[in-house]
Amino acid sequence: MRSVTYSMSVSLDGYIVGPDGGFDWTVPDKEVFRFWIDEIRQVGVHLLGRRLYETMLYWETADQDPTLGDPEREWTALWNPLPKVVFSSTLSAVQGNARLASGGLAEEIERLRAEPGEGDIAIGGATLAAEAAALGLIDEYQAMVYPVLVGGGIPFFPQHERRVDLELVETRTFSSRVVYLHHRVAR
Repeated sequence: MRSVTYSMSVSLDGYIVGPDGGFDWTVPDKEVFRFWIDEIRQVGVHLLGRRLYETMLYWETADQDPTLGDPEREWTALWNPLPKVVFSSTLSAVQGNARLASGGLAEEIERLRAEPGEGDIAIGGATLAAEAAALGLIDEYQAMVYPVLVGGGIPFFPQHERRVDLELVETRTFSSRVVYLHHRVAR
């Protein structure tokens, strides 16, 4: 069965964006960007909330920029054909290899798990991930922890009074002092 993985960059104090909505502190260096390129190869479908979908729209046309570097072109070549499911109550259409979710989150994940296919089901966006976590649908958490305290904003982890035991799968420290933490939900 396909695993559901929530993966995002996060500040040391636990936020994916700061109180002003900014996330400029998450710009990856070359080593971290290479890691994300390798990780996206393991994904079969990506579930996104509206805000993350709109942020990632940049990559739909990024390959038309003549100044784009080779790693960014490689990312674009992997990201653009990747099937995406966008959860939004305000969008009426999406671009690229994306579709608007036709059902609820649990139904979409159940359908995707039942479909033949390779690669994990990735979830991006804290609001969408919080809903999936509340439903007990997340199998793995991957956090790229940046050495910065932003003091508030949108939290990486949902703020529910629910205990979830985790097993450490992998850690990695990058030369930029960013730390990757990969945990599996203990079931």
